[in-house]
Amino acid sequence: MENSFIIQIDHLTKRFPVGKGYFTALKDISLSFGRGEFAGLVGPSGSGKTTMLNIMGSLDSPSQGTARVMGQSVSELSHKDSARLRNRHIGFIFQTFNLLPVYTVFDNVEFALLLQKIPSARRKKMVMDALEWVGLTDKAHSRPNMLSGGESQRVAIARAIVKKPEILLADEPTANLDAENSHHILRTMQKLNEQLKTTFLFATHDEKVMQYLKRKISLRDGRVEKDEVAETINL
Repeated sequence: MENSFIIQIDHLTKRFPVGKGYFTALKDISLSFGRGEFAGLVGPSGSGKTTMLNIMGSLDSPSQGTARVMGQSVSELSHKDSARLRNRHIGFIFQTFNLLPVYTVFDNVEFALLLQKIPSARRKKMVMDALEWVGLTDKAHSRPNMLSGGESQRVAIARAIVKKPEILLADEPTANLDAENSHHILRTMQKLNEQLKTTFLFATHDEKVMQYLKRKISLRDGRVEKDEVAETINL
């Protein structure tokens, strides 16, 4: 990996067309992330957190500057190459669980593997391993409407982590959870980060999430205000 960084952002600016002009969501940002980090983009709504996460996940590209993910420049990837990068190397967790309601928990987690043409027996083991990581093996044949909010988010984590991606991006993953479930989810992510060495990157303004981060990048009005090693609290 180039310079040992799994993600490199260099003088990145992102603009969106608004009427006859533009809105600049990110302004000349330079950041890098190594393998196995547990870091967060923190700040108020509208600070540019989700935009940055989308670019690091190759869902969007910079207007200026560069974003390199797994050694590949996001701006230079075709749609097919972007999809391949996400499918093989990046997992996503969102505040809305995005589970497919007509399928079982097992099917929802397995879905992330189907595009990789993995043999059925190996897929089954990978799915059950992922459900074991999040403590939901007993829910494998349940449907999403039978789950609590915390359980649904744990399924979403299992779906994101089942392929053991190098990078996991989490956008406000605790927004729809109460405090008890939030801490359970965050401890689960912390454990997976330690065991699998997956790089976890959060976009959040939730104080509960910030307690677990090992690094906090504070954004305001599209700029980096602070980049600091965090004092984590293991609850």
